[in-house]
Amino acid sequence: MQNIQGKVALITGGTKGIGYGIAEALLKQGVSVAITSRSQDAADEAAKMLNKKSETNAHAIGIAADVRSYESQEQAVKATVNEFGKLNVVIANAGLGHFGSIEDMSIKHWNEVIDTNLTGAFYSLKSSVNALKETKGYFISISSLAGTNFFEGGTAYNASKFGVTGFTQAAMLDLRKHEIKVSTIMPGSVSTHFNGNEPTEEGAWKIQIEDIGKLVVDLLQMHPRTLPSKIEVRPTVPPSAKK
Repeated sequence: MQNIQGKVALITGGTKGIGYGIAEALLKQGVSVAITSRSQDAADEAAKMLNKKSETNAHAIGIAADVRSYESQEQAVKATVNEFGKLNVVIANAGLGHFGSIEDMSIKHWNEVIDTNLTGAFYSLKSSVNALKETKGYFISISSLAGTNFFEGGTAYNASKFGVTGFTQAAMLDLRKHEIKVSTIMPGSVSTHFNGNEPTEEGAWKIQIEDIGKLVVDLLQMHPRTLPSKIEVRPTVPPSAKK
């Protein structure tokens, strides 16, 4: 098992939900984190909460950045390296969803989903690849089971997540010669605020954010010779499976 204490991670969309759960799990392992949000206030507040919980020398910082802008992602990488001196891990987590029939899907909503979920993942890796070469680092994208299973009303979201899955797997083949590890995590139902949902006790059957955080830690601690390049994770017993 690799010791990851002292490493540095950049997590897009890290102020809540899956991104926040990953940040919390990494801090517990002594990994410092930079979390991004389009709002500096939201990023600062989340970093403050994380630092209150931290029991190690690692700490969190908040950065205002928009994954839909390459220049913004470049600045986020630069700010992370300026603060911590290096960058070992990038988690492309930022995402959103607009759902509905192709007949009703607006051009605006289509572009928002593709630009955030898919192009945002590309910008996150493209802007950080040189820093990851220096540390023989790790890039992880958060895709979805929607990246392999299509559904009615999912034209934009399915397209974005199928794209993220394919992009990440191709990037893995491009970058392994530099000893950069690349994986995608494809969760099913997760208890988060995604798309306006509210986590409740009734959602206890869903994957929890700390579960994804633990999965990321496990990937980072795995021996360098082994790469789980695509990981599907789903609730063990969803309501539809109960008798």
